[in-house]
Amino acid sequence: MKPPVKTLAGIALAGMLLAQGPARAHDDGELKLSPGVQAQIAEVRRATARFHDFHFAIHPNGGGYGGLVVDLAGKSCIDQPGQGGMGVHYVNGNLFNAHLDPLKPQALIYEPLTDGTMRLVGVEYIVLKSVWDGAFAGTTPRLFGRNLHLVAAGNRYGLPDFYELHLWLWQPNRSGMFNDWSPAVRCP
Repeated sequence: MKPPVKTLAGIALAGMLLAQGPARAHDDGELKLSPGVQAQIAEVRRATARFHDFHFAIHPNGGGYGGLVVDLAGKSCIDQPGQGGMGVHYVNGNLFNAHLDPLKPQALIYEPLTDGTMRLVGVEYIVLKSVWDGAFAGTTPRLFGRNLHLVAAGNRYGLPDFYELHLWLWQPNRSGMFNDWSPAVRCP
């Protein structure tokens, strides 16, 4: 018995799609996220939603993200001409260790608005390379199915080698959900 023409066409179409490579998500340039990674990201959204209240986030008895990251130019809002911004990073120094917990990012990223308020746009995971290597020598830290990026010493923050990964949770990033720079983030 011959398979129906519709079945053959479906098989041919599926073969063509597989030959084209992995499916792409909407407009963020990321590979389609697995259901497990999507669920992790949803958990991070729930865990960080309370930090939309900027004053709670930076208060020592609130979120504890009072440490401000400043680049060597003395700017707290970090941007890169032609690539976009990273915004203003507030870090929780108590989270700097070799344990990367997706629900406890080391930094919260805010965009300063023209009215003086701060809008939560994303989070960043950070671990010093020496700390990571001391616990997990020979490996690269991973979250959400991705390797964290190595930033070498001599960087704009004056830090030793460190690994980092941005996650743009609260503002879409057309350069990608995990890209360092977001064209949508503006520094005043």
